[in-house]
Amino acid sequence: MESDKRSVSLRLNRRGESNNQNTLAKDEEGSFLFAGRLPQDYPMKIVWKRGFIRLVLVAGILWMFLILIVLLFHVWSCQTSFAFFSAMCNREGKVFVALDTMGLVQSQHRCPIPVATDPDRVVIPHGRTPDEIVKNLTYITEDEFANNGSQSSPLFGGHQNWSERKESFKLKPTMEVHCGFMRNGGAEMDPADVEYVKKCQFVVASGIFDKYDVPHQPSNISDRSKKLFCFLMVVDEVSLVFIKENVTTRKDSDGGLWVGVWRLILLKHQPYDEPRRNGKVPKILTHRLFPQTQYSIWIDGKMELIVDPLLILERYLWRGKHTYAIAQHKFHKNIYEEADANKRRKRYARPLIDLHMKIYRYEGMEPWSLKKSTISDVPEGAIIIREHTLLNNLFSCLWFNEVHLFTPRDQLSFGYVVYRLGSSFKFHMFPNCEYNSLFVLHQHSREHSSRVEWVKSLNEFKGNGSSMKESKGGFGLWTPYPGNLDSVVLPKVVRTSKAG
Repeated sequence: MESDKRSVSLRLNRRGESNNQNTLAKDEEGSFLFAGRLPQDYPMKIVWKRGFIRLVLVAGILWMFLILIVLLFHVWSCQTSFAFFSAMCNREGKVFVALDTMGLVQSQHRCPIPVATDPDRVVIPHGRTPDEIVKNLTYITEDEFANNGSQSSPLFGGHQNWSERKESFKLKPTMEVHCGFMRNGGAEMDPADVEYVKKCQFVVASGIFDKYDVPHQPSNISDRSKKLFCFLMVVDEVSLVFIKENVTTRKDSDGGLWVGVWRLILLKHQPYDEPRRNGKVPKILTHRLFPQTQYSIWIDGKMELIVDPLLILERYLWRGKHTYAIAQHKFHKNIYEEADANKRRKRYARPLIDLHMKIYRYEGMEPWSLKKSTISDVPEGAIIIREHTLLNNLFSCLWFNEVHLFTPRDQLSFGYVVYRLGSSFKFHMFPNCEYNSLFVLHQHSREHSSRVEWVKSLNEFKGNGSSMKESKGGFGLWTPYPGNLDSVVLPKVVRTSKAG
């Protein structure tokens, strides 16, 4: 028995020694998990691995630090008063827009405009920009619209129905659309003014309605621009009387009436009950009032232009090969936020603004986001710079048709028309701080106010309140819509400013 136990113990010891030898052999072949003799280059491998990891980490940190420095410099250059560094800022780029959306950029009221230094050296392009999408555009001037078997009264914007509106957004080489100026609809010009504007290829246009303002003389205008541009101030009858009573006017040999450089253009028989809606006629339909014009700059009547118009065209159109330029809104990029601000500031009846927005939401208008190709859906419409191409003229017609059908708040409908035309309509939206550097703002001679702006419920339009309904515009808000708007929920809005 004892001899058997000894033989078993010897065999186990030999097996253990054999296993230990095999383990050491494996360690010598490259396994570093168990104790044993290590290769001579093992320390160098460890150092190399750790060094590479540290190098990657340091490079990543430096790269992130460099990106942060570039972003901070970009933000600083967009806010500095030094013209050299300010010129480096790309306020229209996706990076700046993203930073601005996140609230990382402090908004400036004014910033330097990188305009050319000498209007006399500006090269004016030869010819017109080719019309590649719309090649023939005509306007409907008379409606075939019967109401209970009898012809309805003429409307300046016409009686456009829902199917005609839908069809008007489908781009084709030949198009015929509503575009105001329906026969016997109002807004007629004096024959002497019609003849005068025929010679106006370059126009600075403005307008005063319901005696809100008096003309403000532009400053820093070169002799070249004074000869090249017609400065046309469109007015209604009551404003013309008000201007004559408060500023000096002169009459030329052809019967034209002038205030400084401004030629007063009287529009007789106002097309709308609402003065703000009347003001949209020369603002949006500039190409219809002045059909021979190739380039126009619209500026609201309360503004004093302080930059030479030739430099404006060079900066915002010709330099970047644009044909349409407008500023972005200071506070809002989303039309639903702008609508909310309009309600808070009592710019129009609240339920009608909601109805207007519900129609747009039903028709697929999304709130603005960084996914969109445009930097904003909401413009500052007080300055519009454009070449009168056929596509731009069509856009103006469609934009005006929305103002005619719905609320007179044109900032709500601009982005919608851009959405409906898709990528075919190209425009340049420049920074708001540059917009504020183009003019000096003057106060209105009086504040506009009407009962309809205080309406909070559609019930207020019933009974005696029916007189608040406009008789010549906004019919899309009272015509049954071919869709279920009751199911529409308006997007939630973030109130980004007290000013709205």
